[in-house]
Amino acid sequence: MLRQRILTAAVVLLVALAALFWFPNAAWSLFVALVTTLGAWEWGRLSGWRPLARVAYAAVIGASCIAIFIALSHGATVVQQERFDLAIFGIALAFWVCIALPWIAWRWRLRSPPALALVGWWVLVPAWLAATRMQLHPALLLALLVVIWIADTAAYFAGRRFGRNKLAPLVSPGKTWEGVAGAFLGVVVYFMVLGALRIPALPELLRWPVVAVFFAMTALGIVGDLFESWMKREAGVKDSGTLLPGHGGVLDRIDALTASLPLAGLAALTILAP
Repeated sequence: MLRQRILTAAVVLLVALAALFWFPNAAWSLFVALVTTLGAWEWGRLSGWRPLARVAYAAVIGASCIAIFIALSHGATVVQQERFDLAIFGIALAFWVCIALPWIAWRWRLRSPPALALVGWWVLVPAWLAATRMQLHPALLLALLVVIWIADTAAYFAGRRFGRNKLAPLVSPGKTWEGVAGAFLGVVVYFMVLGALRIPALPELLRWPVVAVFFAMTALGIVGDLFESWMKREAGVKDSGTLLPGHGGVLDRIDALTASLPLAGLAALTILAP
């Protein structure tokens, strides 16, 4: 299983990196919109919808991404684009902190199709927008994505080796506080490595406030992971899908990113702005 997991991750990573650095922004936007649409299809499954409703919902999410990109690219000034981005990222951040976090803590049960459709929109579309916007500075986007990848990997191995105390046993029994500690430790090491390397393309990451951004992204990534775990538990499934061998579905791979990318986008417009 671990070998299959590593192989799938390697293939996905190579495809994503090629798209990130070689695609123009419009093509990258469509690429991420496709991933988002696949995530919406799986969200429909977790919501208990019939196949036709899932297709319709995935189409709506994909169309939302394309419509936003076209509207902002052809009918808005740079200032208007930034204001729109700030509003979307701010509302998304409020959703994850003020709604998703208590949702997990109190284990809310929601099966209303309209409500779940709205929740899915806020889970998926702001993350797409953040990834689209930050691809204009691909090195920065990659550096921020690596935060979540390192946190996820460190949590996995630290939890397997040292895990004793359950983080949220009724939501995701496999996650432990030791895994959380491993995630934050891995991110600290990553920040120190970035500081030591002093990569010319990433001068903005040498500022000390970036530590707070990395920690907040790590915390939100854990919230996103737990939120999807609760949705799967409510749906009675182990994985969101079967598209990625060894990993499950698309949502199983982007759950932490859906929560952390809006914060990354917000930071890119403010704290990390040149």
